Amino acid sequence: MNKLTVKDVAFKGKKVIMRVDFNVPLDEHLNITDDRRVKASLPTIKYILEKEPAKLILMSHLGRPKGEVINKLRLNPVAKKLQEFLGEDVLKLDDCVGESVEQAIADSTERVIVLENLRFHKAETKNDPDFAKKLASLADVYVNDAFGTAHRAHASTHGVAENLTSVAGFLLEKEITYLSKAVDTPEKPFVVILGGAKVSDKILLIDKLLKKADRILIGGGMAYTFLKAQGKNTGNSILEADKVDLAKDLLDKAIAANVHIELSSDFIAVEDFGKPETKKIVDDIPDGWEALDIGPKTIARFEELLADAKTIVWNGPVGVFEQDAYAQGTKAIAKFLASLKDATTIIGGGDSAAAVAKFGFEDAMTHISTGGGASLELLEGKELPGLAALTDK
Repeated sequence: MNKLTVKDVAFKGKKVIMRVDFNVPLDEHLNITDDRRVKASLPTIKYILEKEPAKLILMSHLGRPKGEVINKLRLNPVAKKLQEFLGEDVLKLDDCVGESVEQAIADSTERVIVLENLRFHKAETKNDPDFAKKLASLADVYVNDAFGTAHRAHASTHGVAENLTSVAGFLLEKEITYLSKAVDTPEKPFVVILGGAKVSDKILLIDKLLKKADRILIGGGMAYTFLKAQGKNTGNSILEADKVDLAKDLLDKAIAANVHIELSSDFIAVEDFGKPETKKIVDDIPDGWEALDIGPKTIARFEELLADAKTIVWNGPVGVFEQDAYAQGTKAIAKFLASLKDATTIIGGGDSAAAVAKFGFEDAMTHISTGGGASLELLEGKELPGLAALTDK
């Protein structure tokens, strides 16, 4: 990575403003139900604090308030959780720019300050230059450690970087290193598992992977569009009818590129999604039935094709893993990847990361991305605005 990182600058006595990704899920009582993103920011936060900055000012969005102040999307629960993790007082402010914010930072005795939800201001997502300058004026150095938003050109990810010396945090650096290597110089065999609902979300990725991957295994909702392209029966399964020709084209391209594409060959299907007791294993999906998971033959075949892999990227679950009745395929794949000792296993954020966490295999994976959209765009070979804006080495 040709960008400055936290190891390239001095923080002693300086005010540091850091973009983190504290966009965590909250329950109805405003308790954090998954604190992985807060934990992921700790190595960079602790490293900077060890270097004795004057202040460390953290900024993040939470949810989609669309420029409105929404009390249930305030960052108070996150500041409280961070205080627990750090074992020191954290000051939480009620806004992110303005005189009151500047005064509170100047008067504070706390080293760590959390600004209010950036997206309470419409100017954040518009990458408004004046808003970015106001944020930048709070500090001397800018750190971006929010990989999950690095694919957005927002004021806090892009605009601020144009006003200050701007460096990558450890999480951002780690994400870029693993994901770039997987796409640019993967150790072979390089096997990719693709799932999720839509082919349209993964077209660019498949196109890119046809130049790099040895095998692509396709499960989940997107598989049915490919199966339809092969003339197979898909019943009432999720289908992008307008993408069938495109799926056929991608299958033809794979043959031309000598890349093996393996589609689901058996399925867990039901007559009614809400009645899992009707589920059965089928090779051919009957009319009126819906496939919601890969079957045992597909699991065995996928495992066979993964066994000798040296690099594996997994993006998208292979079934409706949120429901236990339709989670066996995704769980089996996660368990198998966890058992591979010689492979680099990279989980591409979003639902794949949630699935690996649900089944308890997080610690066995080489890298779990904290950003679904950002990891997808990086794997597709796109430039991430939040990374591009950082200061070059």
